[in-house]
Amino acid sequence: MDGQQSKDWINSQLDDIGIKRESAIHLGEITLTSVIPQSHLQQLKVKLQEKGMNIIYDRKKILTEQVKYLVHEMLSGDDKPEENYSHYISTRLFLNYTYLANVFSETECITIEHYIINQKIEKVKQLLLYSDHSISQIADMTHYSNIGHLSNQFKKVTGFTPSEFKKQVQKD
Repeated sequence: MDGQQSKDWINSQLDDIGIKRESAIHLGEITLTSVIPQSHLQQLKVKLQEKGMNIIYDRKKILTEQVKYLVHEMLSGDDKPEENYSHYISTRLFLNYTYLANVFSETECITIEHYIINQKIEKVKQLLLYSDHSISQIADMTHYSNIGHLSNQFKKVTGFTPSEFKKQVQKD
C-alpha cells in the first residue's frame, strides 16, 4: 500500500470501529476527539497488526517514523527536491534538525543522512533490476547530482558499482 492507500484504509477501519477523530491522518498521526475505550483500541491494534502496522506510544519513535515518512515522500517525487532534506524535514515537523537528527540516531542507530543514502540506494537497486533506464536516468530519478556521485555511494553501500551489481544479480 502506498501512503494514500494506507491512510484511506486506516480511516475506514477507524470508521468501522467507531473511533471519532478530529481530522485526516497526517504523517502517521491521528488526533482523537476523546479517549477511546480499551475494546476499541484492541480492535484497532488487531486490524493494524494484520497489515504489518502498529501503534507507537513513544514520542522519540513517533518522530523517527515521521522522519522516515518524509524521506520516503521526498524520494518518491519525480522532481528533484527544491530544498535539502534537513530543511524539508525540520520545516515539516516544526522542530530543530539537530534535535531530530539526535533522536533519529538514538532510535535507529544510524544517522538520517545514512538512512537517506540507504533508501536512495535501495531505489537505485530496484530501478537497475526492474527497469530499462540508463544509469544517467536513474541518477536523475533518485536525485543524484551526477553518475559519479551515484556510483561512489552505491559502491560504498553495496561493494559493487551499479553495473557490477546488475550483472551479479542477473548471473545468480
